[in-house]
Formats: sequence, structure tokens, C-alpha cells
Amino acid sequence: MNVADLGLPVDVPSTALFTDQYELTMLQAALRAGTAGRRSVFEVFTRRLPDGRRYGVVAGTGRVLDAVENFRFDPDVLRFLRDREIVDAPTLEWLAGYRFTGDIWGYPEGEVYFPGSPLMRVEGTFGECVLLETVILSILNHDSAIAAAASRMSSAAGDRPLIEMGARRTHELAAVAAARAAYVGGFATTSDLAAGFRYNIPTVGTSAHAFTLVHDSERDAFRAQVESLGRGTTLLVDTYDVAEAVRTAVEVAGPELGAVRIDSGDLLLVAHRVRQQLDELGATRTRIVVTSDLDEYAIASLAAAPVDAYGVGTQLVTGSGHPTASMVYKLVARATSGDAGAPLVPVAKRSTGGKTSVGGRKWAARRLDRDGVAEAEVVGTGPLPGELAGRELLVELVRGGRVTARESLDVARDRHAAARANLPLSATQLSRGEPVLPTEYAHGGSGS
Repeated sequence: MNVADLGLPVDVPSTALFTDQYELTMLQAALRAGTAGRRSVFEVFTRRLPDGRRYGVVAGTGRVLDAVENFRFDPDVLRFLRDREIVDAPTLEWLAGYRFTGDIWGYPEGEVYFPGSPLMRVEGTFGECVLLETVILSILNHDSAIAAAASRMSSAAGDRPLIEMGARRTHELAAVAAARAAYVGGFATTSDLAAGFRYNIPTVGTSAHAFTLVHDSERDAFRAQVESLGRGTTLLVDTYDVAEAVRTAVEVAGPELGAVRIDSGDLLLVAHRVRQQLDELGATRTRIVVTSDLDEYAIASLAAAPVDAYGVGTQLVTGSGHPTASMVYKLVARATSGDAGAPLVPVAKRSTGGKTSVGGRKWAARRLDRDGVAEAEVVGTGPLPGELAGRELLVELVRGGRVTARESLDVARDRHAAARANLPLSATQLSRGEPVLPTEYAHGGSGS
């Protein structure tokens, strides 16, 4: 859900300069050569998953749709391009009327993917499609990397909720996108208010160590917070002595205290001690929230601890060691001429350096085993085999330049949970391994 969906006023800027200069220089040369109007098909895919990952997660689709809608060259943008002499006058004239009028298909947001999966297919003229490469990749690469990390953390956490709290660890705009992607990947809430405002993600927050330190005593700080926020608040108990803080917290708030947060130390050991102490003090329903540089491995190690929720920051917004999904945007088919009815022919890079790709407009489907569990990602060109009917993965996102697939983040979040649950059990293993599903190529395709 974006701001417009919420009925809130917003001044949406152009996204046309979220691009690399070579997109425009290619356009200029293609206009001069007469090839800019050739019907073309571009696809987004990745040749491999990050080392050790078993699956990827599609995230950022909704943001891509926003970016395509707002990809226009307004007077200020055109003036910049003219003053810097980035493109010539005929190209500026062409850009002044630019609106994407083609079609976009893709894996729906929240779906899982594998090497070679055609995650997004962009069709139109070469000129209008090539301009979208950078903005599409920048969104999908960032958001999918965050969502994949979030999914692994969500799997490790089980039924315990996860709080996204990485805003201070990344760029302020990246923080909003990261919170959105984390929600798709399974996080329940965010501390970032901009993300809550823009995407309607539930927000949470109470206090930091500075709040305790500014008061004359820890008791004064706890009393001030409880009087302001109520007994259901979360008190931070590791500023000084944890045991003393827990005792004071229950004395101030009573057994109705909502939660305590632990942000340092041996979390496994401290959580057990705090749980025992809370129970002895009668605060049996007071929850324990842990933070402090958690990742999926730390979360998994706390599975046996009496922890009720996790707050994750740095490791989440940096993709837990893999900040990009390494997706590429490649031309896979183009018309033989600029005529409207000219046939499409497959094209592909044939480098000897390991960056080859498979030509042709592709479909993708997920084959299931006899128990209904996914067993292979099948990618091909030409007609879809009958046995894969109903298992297609790409859906229409844009038709004739108009977005046709708006949906809320909750739909994407639920879709991801269902897609992950349909994978083999080994998908959730945190140990290093190969993709949990093989990618098979049909109709003469081969691996990339």
C-alpha cells in the first residue's frame, strides 16, 4: 500500500533520473539508428543466489510500479539534461513526451524465486524499455535482498514476532524501503514512522538508554514511562544492573508490566534469569524482548530461550551479509524491424566469462511432487506444457502502460508465507547449501 492508497496528500517526484547515463546515450544512438522503436522484451533474473541461500524472495514490486508510473521527464529534468549536454535536442524532444506504454509481467511480490527465474518481463519499444533498467534493478535488488534476510529470520523465529528497527543503520530513504521489504519477508512491525506512514506498516517504540540516563534514578525513569505510556509499556532493563532493574520495573508497574527489553550481554543466559525473576515476582505475563545485533543465526540460537519477540536492525537492513540480490535486466527478444507486425527473435549474450543468458520471452512454472510440495522451477519458451497448466508464476502487472496489479503489503506478506511453506523442509535450513529447487529449462533452453 502506498500513500495514495491511504488517501493522504503527497507530492510524488519524477523517478526519471534514478538511472545511469548510458540508458540515455543508448536511447540517443538508437533513435538516430532507427532501432529505438523496435518491439523488445527485457527480463530480470539472477544467475545465482547469494552464497549459501536456499531461495530468494521477490520484494519491491509495488515500488517498481510506482516508479514506472512516475518515470517522466519534467521541465527541470529536461533542463538538467540539456545544460549538461547529456543528450541531443531530438532525444530531449522524445523524452519530453515519454510515458511507458508497454506491458510488464512478473512474479507477484512475496513469491520465492531461484537462479534463472524470469522475475519480471518488460515489453514495449526498445527506447521505452531500456530507460527503466536502472530504476527497476535498484529497487528489486535492494528490496529482495532485505526480504530474503527477513524471511530467514522469520523462519528462525517461528511464532515469535520480529520488530524491524534498522533505520539508524542505513540511508534514511533506504530505511523506509527496508522496513517495507522486511514486512513482506515476515516481520510484524517497524520502528520507522516514515514506513508506517507511507505503507501502513504497524509501528512500535518505547525508550532507549538515554531516557533512563537523563533521570536521577532508574526508578524515576521507569515511573515516568509507566505514567505516560501505561503499564503495558516495555521497559529497558540493561542500563545498569539487570536484576535490580527487573525488580524495580515490577515494583513500579506491577505484575501488569507489558514487557522488558534486553539489549546486551549473553542473551540466552540473561533471558532465562529474567524470566525466572519475573515469574517469582508475579509478573508471569510480562514478555521479554531481546535486541542487540541479532541475525538469523543468533535468533535460531535463542529458540530454547524464554524470549517473546526479537528486534533486528543492522543485520536486516544490510541483507545479513548479502545487500544485493545480483539481479540483471537483459534484452532477450527483439523485433526484426520497426514495423508493428515484425516478428520477435530471441537474443542473448554469449560471453565466455560466465555471464551468458537464455534468449526468448519466457514463462515460468513450479512443478509439484505427488505430495503437493514444490520440486522444480521450470522455465521455458513457447507453449506451456499441459502438465504445468495452472502452475504459472508470472502475472500481469502493467498493460498498455497502466498498472493492473495493485495490492496491499499484507497480501504480499501472506503470499510469501504460503510460498515458503510450499518448499521442501530443507529450504529453512540455515546451513550453507544449494538452492532448494533446481531450475529446469524447457523448449531448448539451457542454464545461464
